[in-house]
Amino acid sequence: MAVLLFAVAGLSAAVFGAFTDGGSAGDAGGLAGDAGGSVAEGDVAGIEADITQGTAAQGLTEPPPRLGQYRELVELDGWINSNATNLASFGGQVRIVKFWTFGCVNCKNTLPHLRDIYSRWQPQGLEIVGVHSPEFDFERDPAAVAQATVDQNIPWPVALDTGKQNFRAWQGDRRFWPRTYVVDQAGEIRYDHIGEGRYDELEATVAFLIQNPGS
Repeated sequence: MAVLLFAVAGLSAAVFGAFTDGGSAGDAGGLAGDAGGSVAEGDVAGIEADITQGTAAQGLTEPPPRLGQYRELVELDGWINSNATNLASFGGQVRIVKFWTFGCVNCKNTLPHLRDIYSRWQPQGLEIVGVHSPEFDFERDPAAVAQATVDQNIPWPVALDTGKQNFRAWQGDRRFWPRTYVVDQAGEIRYDHIGEGRYDELEATVAFLIQNPGS
């Protein structure tokens, strides 16, 4: 049973089929477009869109691109499956940071692949941090999120980003569920992918960074 620990703390590819957030007030409506105009949030309907460059499905021959330093997770409502206080709690490890919400079908579809990657690489220095940023009001209840981690067999730490401060800070003007980042041991983002798919590329990035620290 997941343990809910309240630790309150302080492209290249075009995107298709993205539907707007139907949740909290203040988020803009309408379809999420390709331009960086109005703020839009949406589920990604089975697409494969990513912002990585030169990532080979069968393994990397060169270091993945450096996409900037990660933003620390702030204003959290607690953690599930962890007594962490922030993302720095997992410093020195390669981290997959996954923005998700438990009612999102596309988020659920990623889980078997993430569990496979986690089982292979967690013993070698990988941590997955799920950042739960609710789309709808019923997803805001921490107890409901905790139950979802049990029902969906999620073994990794989950940060409760109930107010979506981190969801917005990380993703800027165009924001999606799911969105997956890889952060290296030094805190640089090395992979950024919107939606489902590209699991070989995700694992290749993780493997390269674990096997070539500092590269």
